[in-house]
Amino acid sequence: MRPTRCSIGFEFPERPGALLRFLTSMNPAWNISLFHYRNHGADLARVLVGMQVPTSDADAFRGFLDDIGYRFWNESDNPAYKLFLGS
Repeated sequence: MRPTRCSIGFEFPERPGALLRFLTSMNPAWNISLFHYRNHGADLARVLVGMQVPTSDADAFRGFLDDIGYRFWNESDNPAYKLFLGS
């Protein structure tokens, strides 16, 4: 089964363990193909994550996004990101 690609924007809290919580909450079968972190000294960092998730895991992936508690938005159809990623 071919995985579905998606680009998700997150706001990560700037506190110890935030990235570790994100990574350990993920299903190990999901692949992170891009991770771009940006912070300008604020309490929240903007993170763009490119992921490959099997279609059969769509419900589990949505549950992960809801349970992690970080604000997120789908960037998969954003023309700027498509240009950035060369797709």
